[in-house]
Amino acid sequence: MGGPIPGAEKKIPAAICGILLGGLGVHKFILGYTVEGLIMLGITVLTCGLGSLISGIIGLVEGIMYLTKSDQEFVATYIQGRRGWF
Repeated sequence: MGGPIPGAEKKIPAAICGILLGGLGVHKFILGYTVEGLIMLGITVLTCGLGSLISGIIGLVEGIMYLTKSDQEFVATYIQGRRGWF
C-alpha cells in the first residue's frame, strides 16, 4: 500500500518516445500495443516517410496525453483498459 503502481513505470518512456519518435510508433510498442505500433510504423514506411507527419502528430498528442494523466489514470486507461488510440 502506498508503493509504486504496477505499469506506471511505462508512462515516462512511452510519453518521451511518443513525442520524439511518434512517427515510428515506438510508444505503442512500449505499452504492448503491437498491432497499433505496426500500423504507425507501416504508415511511415509505406509512404516513404511522408505519412510520418500524420503518425508524428498522433504520437505527439498521445505523448502529451500520457504526461498529463496521473499515474493512476494512466494505468487504468492504457495498461488495464488497453485503450490503443488516444
